[in-house]
Amino acid sequence: MFTGLIEQTSPVLSINKTSALTEMEIKNTLFDDLNIGDSVAVNGACLTITKLQEESFSVEIVNETSSITSLSDVKKGDILNLERAMRLDQRLGGHIVSGHVDGTGLIENIYNDGDALVLSVKCSRELMKYMILKGSVTIDGISLTLFDIKTEEDIFILNIIPKTQYKTNISGKTAGDIVNIEADMMIKHIDHLLNFEKAGGRHV
Repeated sequence: MFTGLIEQTSPVLSINKTSALTEMEIKNTLFDDLNIGDSVAVNGACLTITKLQEESFSVEIVNETSSITSLSDVKKGDILNLERAMRLDQRLGGHIVSGHVDGTGLIENIYNDGDALVLSVKCSRELMKYMILKGSVTIDGISLTLFDIKTEEDIFILNIIPKTQYKTNISGKTAGDIVNIEADMMIKHIDHLLNFEKAGGRHV
């Protein structure tokens, strides 16, 4: 589990793709407590550390994860958002994030409004149903508040404060970029429960 508060942004050092998976080596300058087998959110996707080097770590991305996230498009040198799994004794400053990406969205527009950075993101109708005004959404691992909703266009709008711009890779995004989306877990659970009952107790 994660909070959506990014701890470190780091570049990709190398990528090795095979028919079964992708191995990615990521630079590590801040985390001094990592172990092989630990979970880390990489642009919002929960991945397992498979190798540790002095100033880097490696993760493996299976094809299923690549198919539903933007990680398949990541290149050497790209800057990624990183967060270690949350501890039970820490404050939950963001919201509860599983690291299981629900799908991707397209940045339709991005611009500055004073000190804020405004993003318009288009997503699938299936994901749009989870977007609630002033609710939470995770974009590339960042816990954000939904500033505005354009339901008919399947677009939601985010207002990014300066500190979040500084602490994450979001300020490097441009229109046309693909981002990972994880909808609020509580809303998904409520939706599943309601649909489960409507379907007569069958999984939908």
